[in-house]
Amino acid sequence: MAVTFELIRQCSHTGARAGRLYTPHGVFDTPIFMPVGTQATVKTMSPRELEEMGAGIILSNTYHLFLRPGHDLVAEAGGLHRFMNWNRGILTDSGGFQVFSLGALRKITEEGVTFRSHIDGSKQFLSPEKATEVQMALGSDIIMAFDECVPYPAEHDYAKQSTERTTRWAERCLKAHTRKDQALFGIVQGGMYKDLRAQSARELVGLDFPGYAIGGLSVGEPKPLMYEVLEHTVPLLPKNKARYLMGVGTPDCLIEGVHRGIDMFDCVFPTRVARNGTVMTWQGKLVVKNAEYARDFRPIDTECGCYTCRNFSRAYLRHLFKAEEVLALRLATIHNLYFLLDFMRRMRQAIIEDRFLSFRDDFWHMYEKR
Repeated sequence: MAVTFELIRQCSHTGARAGRLYTPHGVFDTPIFMPVGTQATVKTMSPRELEEMGAGIILSNTYHLFLRPGHDLVAEAGGLHRFMNWNRGILTDSGGFQVFSLGALRKITEEGVTFRSHIDGSKQFLSPEKATEVQMALGSDIIMAFDECVPYPAEHDYAKQSTERTTRWAERCLKAHTRKDQALFGIVQGGMYKDLRAQSARELVGLDFPGYAIGGLSVGEPKPLMYEVLEHTVPLLPKNKARYLMGVGTPDCLIEGVHRGIDMFDCVFPTRVARNGTVMTWQGKLVVKNAEYARDFRPIDTECGCYTCRNFSRAYLRHLFKAEEVLALRLATIHNLYFLLDFMRRMRQAIIEDRFLSFRDDFWHMYEKR
């Protein structure tokens, strides 16, 4: 099997767990946060910088790479790892979320999804077979089954039809997938309905994927509802396989996801907000562009060991943002990614030492204090 999961330690009081993910491009400790490199690049970052800060797996997007530059070109270059000069793990999503977010620009049938490219308006088509073909050409370590992301809110009947289609599409992805050096993960759907989440989990576990993602969360629902759905769904997934919560990456959601047994996370949040001048600290978010930091010569976070915090002040970052210097985007991104990667490392250590609950309590005591 191309990708396997080893459980190292389970918290004695919660669902939190520390593990290892074995892939063709390395072994990675979990729980893990995966920076998003949508178009074969993590915005403003070089591969060397990502490696130096401890990034293990990055996520790239099938929809975007399918449209530009094209999966055939990436395959000709030797695959995504060689194309972007990244020698560690790569996970590609199926493109399902992006396609379904196009709204009126797409049409769903049992065969697949016809849509208009957001780049040039050209008519395109993705099916379970095509999404699998594209990801095999990209050569990522972990690929995702093509699914239909249930929107929020959604009526039960619609969510049921959509969830059952996701299962049928998952079966088609399995049949189309022939590369032995990559793993295909299934995606549990079901909207906010516990019966549908249970149905989806049961059907996908029956297909025996090497890992399972939980999709269709963090799509606009209140956070307590997301946690409730996780509490219901995660125990239905195999203990000896990786569990991946898609599209979640704020510190509060990461710690609450780990609390409920999630191993893998990804999100554009840390890189996107960095470009707008928002940085993360142990006390919550800080908008470094604000006037109150004009003469603040402290680092972003005194607890952080990233390149930015070791060398620059809040005042300097504010100056760069106000002057519209590109370095501002880079320094803020470096900090946010390092912060989350370090956050996950500390969380893992707390699980191994069986003090996760106190770590979580300390986090909530400090977070959003400002």
